[in-house]
Amino acid sequence: MRVVLTGSSGRVGRAVFSALAGKHHVVGIDRTPSSTTHLVGDFTCQPLLQTALKGADAVIHVAALHAPHVGIVPDEEFRRVNVEGTRLVAELAAAEGVKRLVFTSTTALYGYAVAPNSCTWIDENTVPQPKSIYHRTKLEAEGVLENLASPSLTVRVLRMSRSFPEPGDLMAAYRLHRGIDVRDVADAHLLALMNEGQCFERYIISAATPFDPHDCEHLSTDAPSVISLKSPALVAAFDQRSLRLPTSIDRVYSSTLAQVKLGWRPRFDFEEVLAQMDRRSLEVLPPGAVINTKPE
Repeated sequence: MRVVLTGSSGRVGRAVFSALAGKHHVVGIDRTPSSTTHLVGDFTCQPLLQTALKGADAVIHVAALHAPHVGIVPDEEFRRVNVEGTRLVAELAAAEGVKRLVFTSTTALYGYAVAPNSCTWIDENTVPQPKSIYHRTKLEAEGVLENLASPSLTVRVLRMSRSFPEPGDLMAAYRLHRGIDVRDVADAHLLALMNEGQCFERYIISAATPFDPHDCEHLSTDAPSVISLKSPALVAAFDQRSLRLPTSIDRVYSSTLAQVKLGWRPRFDFEEVLAQMDRRSLEVLPPGAVINTKPE
């Protein structure tokens, strides 16, 4: 299968490229040169995109402006890239006879759906309530794709949870309820290229959680007690490293639908985070590190 991959030089794009390499012929597009990018340029450049899409069977659209661009890049640019750029990818893909489009989206667009002072169970039935221009444009882009999806161009939207480098203790705890390894994200993209189903489907891509909706009441007020019951191995590992458990948890992302429909299984849980922290992987920051991120 010939697969066009936008955003191929970025962190998620590189992971997706690695998951596809050796299984499919991948053509990467990105403004930044890298070993995973074959066509250097803006994916919103129509001639460049048309060249890439000729003879393609599928396109994975990862490229976008993200949360760190909020307040730096004008809102109009967010809409040009995230919304109109996505429309261009879909329209040109349809014109070239591409059969499948996989779109990388984000769980951040749930935004205000996370109720204050409580824990919210979030699945594909939860209505997004975006906060920022980033969230709004990703949701608008999903709407564009839903309208353009057809039997000849089927669409899969993957709403991925947090996967960027963070302090190890925070990242490990997040793997219980709102985090994901970028390699698991990439595997989901690979499977989304070929699964059967409706013309348009969307899935939450987040690490498998030990919690269920009934846990939410106590997760918001006494998370350590619930974690001790549902994930004693994490508690033991934290005790061994003198790390603190979160006192409260405000949301749980459920990836059950993706696991059922895609046949996908997240492989890298909190133990992988702690192992990466022990070997000083660049994927995990030391506890207490201050990072530059926009709030969800």
